[in-house]
Amino acid sequence: MPEETKPDGEKPSSEPTPSTSQDQYFDDPYSYEAQTHTALTTTAEQPGQVAAAAPSSSGAPPFVPTDPDSSEDDEEDDGMLRMSFLEHLEELRSRIIKAIAGLGIAFLATIIFSNDLWEIVQQPLRKALDELKIGDIIALGPMDAFMTIWVKLPLLASLFLASPWVLYQVWAFIAPGLYKKERRFAVPFVLCSAGLFILGGCFAYFVAFRFGLTFLLSIAAQGGVKPAISLVEYFDLFVNVILGIGIVFELPILVFFLILLRITTPQFLMANSRYAILGIVVLAAIVTPTPDVVNLMIFSLPMIFLYFIGVFVGWIFVMRRDNLAFPWGKFFLYVILPLVLTIGTTVFLLVTRFGYRLVPMWPFLSK
Repeated sequence: MPEETKPDGEKPSSEPTPSTSQDQYFDDPYSYEAQTHTALTTTAEQPGQVAAAAPSSSGAPPFVPTDPDSSEDDEEDDGMLRMSFLEHLEELRSRIIKAIAGLGIAFLATIIFSNDLWEIVQQPLRKALDELKIGDIIALGPMDAFMTIWVKLPLLASLFLASPWVLYQVWAFIAPGLYKKERRFAVPFVLCSAGLFILGGCFAYFVAFRFGLTFLLSIAAQGGVKPAISLVEYFDLFVNVILGIGIVFELPILVFFLILLRITTPQFLMANSRYAILGIVVLAAIVTPTPDVVNLMIFSLPMIFLYFIGVFVGWIFVMRRDNLAFPWGKFFLYVILPLVLTIGTTVFLLVTRFGYRLVPMWPFLSK
């Protein structure tokens, strides 16, 4: 057959003419553009549905358009809730109201026992005054006794009584921003936080406050001064010590959440533990009104112990999160054994060299 000629008389080239880039993409049925075009065409024919591409004979995986909302659905499946800024404010307002309502109910329950609570509060002062045979408690104004015994004291007691409820409201506000696997810490968080807060208050009442108050009053006795203890000032000192040490006892919770939120690691906290111990000792020296080493140890050792408890719990959490076995053997060898030896050596030196004796009550040493 005769070759066809172009209008300008030129013969067509025998070489294949390269197709355009778009034609090249669509000639290849497995290219990204061709499969996208096919999927979009199918979707246009059937609104609301995404057609699945047929598997290829070459074994290449078919192209399936992804739903942009699928990642959100996966996150919702993990239990994380989506809330707007106004919804967060509404949730915060609701939790604050519930916490205040719980405090109010606890206040009404404790105000009935105000006189009994005051006997407990003034007992350390009465004991110190009887031992030193000095001073007495006085009220400088007509409203001092009423405001202290019937208002401030029930508020303090209701704060301890309602602490589990208040801490639960705090957790309930944070929980919507956590995954379902992280919400299992709700019950341990509430119980441990409230328990440590109450434990810190008990430690302050039975140990720290009594030792500090006796020391301060002994200074007046040695100087021949007969102090007149103000009711308001005594209660303010009592509240500062009780609440301050109660908050300090929340140190393990703080350390654990710093590890949980990946702000720090147990390795970093252990590597820099000497700085943490130094800070704790300095803080205990500021809080402790007595200059002797024994009372400084009484204040600082529990806080150091709580710091390492928080690191230890965080370490176990990280090991479980990474599916690793905890090295219990090394832990007992390098942590528990040196700690026991240190405590035993300290007690031995205090008893044999410094004249202390063991007694069946905290701090189990008396001179």
